[in-house]
Amino acid sequence: MATRRQFLKNTGIAALGAAGAACSADSGNNSESRNDNSAAATPSGDSAKLLVKRPEHPPAATADRLPLEWHQRQVGVLQNKLEERGLDGILISDRWNLIYFTGLWHSTTERPFSCFIPTDDLAVHWFHPGLDYELVRSWWFTDGDYYYDYPPSEDGYPDQGRVSISAPVDLIEWQLKGIARRGYGGGRIGLSQSPTVGAMARMREVLPDATFEDVSDVCVQMRRVKTPEEIALSQRAYDYFSQIHAWTRDYILKHGTDLTDFKIRTAATEYGTDLIMRDIKRDGHPHSAVGIRIRIGCRTGIGTAYPHPNQFHHNKVKRGDSLQVSGGVKLSGCGGELYCPYQVGDWPAEWEKVWEVMARGSEMQIEMSKVGTPCQEIARAVHEYQLEEGMQDYLYQRVAHGEGWEGHQEPYISLGDTTPLEKNMTFSMEPGLFNPEKGFGYNPSDNVVVGDESGWVQGSVPNLTKEWAHLKI
Repeated sequence: MATRRQFLKNTGIAALGAAGAACSADSGNNSESRNDNSAAATPSGDSAKLLVKRPEHPPAATADRLPLEWHQRQVGVLQNKLEERGLDGILISDRWNLIYFTGLWHSTTERPFSCFIPTDDLAVHWFHPGLDYELVRSWWFTDGDYYYDYPPSEDGYPDQGRVSISAPVDLIEWQLKGIARRGYGGGRIGLSQSPTVGAMARMREVLPDATFEDVSDVCVQMRRVKTPEEIALSQRAYDYFSQIHAWTRDYILKHGTDLTDFKIRTAATEYGTDLIMRDIKRDGHPHSAVGIRIRIGCRTGIGTAYPHPNQFHHNKVKRGDSLQVSGGVKLSGCGGELYCPYQVGDWPAEWEKVWEVMARGSEMQIEMSKVGTPCQEIARAVHEYQLEEGMQDYLYQRVAHGEGWEGHQEPYISLGDTTPLEKNMTFSMEPGLFNPEKGFGYNPSDNVVVGDESGWVQGSVPNLTKEWAHLKI
């Protein structure tokens, strides 16, 4: 029977790693054309004219993903930090650090998936399940070991013609012995995430001559400060997202109370997906069109009164509702949230005051997001302002969370976070206010980038202005 290696050789998949790194936005001809008869092609209006191109915005990236060379450069930075700690390498066993440092986009299940990167060599040694065999071997691959599937037997590899049953293999032991075979069994090994007490005991038992050190702080400190390449790719995602919001606003204005929030969500998602994917170079093979997330949400009426509602949203839009269009858009993990809180039709004075305080709190967060400011100082200033304006009963959440490839990322704009801001950290923008008793709420978001003198946002949607937010239908 043909081996996997022969399969890769015969199909040419092994060459895709280099090709995938060069994807650009200039070749939408590879994607299917948009269906202009779909709901996503319906409305046109003036909302796009209200979009604001901010002077702080960098040129948007033209590549669809960060190239392999970028990931290898970040590994070089990581290796320097490991060397400073006297470590011989790092075992990366969590999804987001693995993707960030190697560039290998993959799914996380119950199947353990990890790699070992030595301090003294630009190399990656993989330990992975068999169903990801082609993904691993066609990307950045030095060498690797795989198990057929979880839980594995000692010699059960049907793909190699061997069907054998046994007690399940101890995959902690399997990975560590793989590291030992590569000459690091007695070394100082960094860990990308803190293991459980039981896992650490087992690791010390398997490699008694090795020492292990949690270096998750090193990893996250690198990931929370965005590089210029990440900022540029994120800007591209936000340029798309702003267009999606303009289209969605027009869609609501055109169809008004004939819509449900579910209909808005699904139509906006279809429009946004068509908009973005027509620009993405892809041929169906791995390593192109990776890390793409197009998730648009909508809720109207009572559902907006809760920061994290748990009900399914399928409600008719009504005059007098507060309405929120939310979600996240990412390209190769770069991008984030952009929320628009609206008022449909009549705007009671009390509700309008809540909206105004929400908007001013958001502006305060942007203004204070400069290098050196402790996170908690921004949170304190915004919350004190909210209290001064009588919003105590409407407060349910911190001001913002850090924005990373995984979504929520530390640090947090919260009263208990002492972290000083660094340039190009990124945060959501969420000084939201919620009134469950009267059934309304307003919660914005955008990507706030930390600057030298103040922060700036990557969205072009003027979601903190009444001109944008008041839907007169």
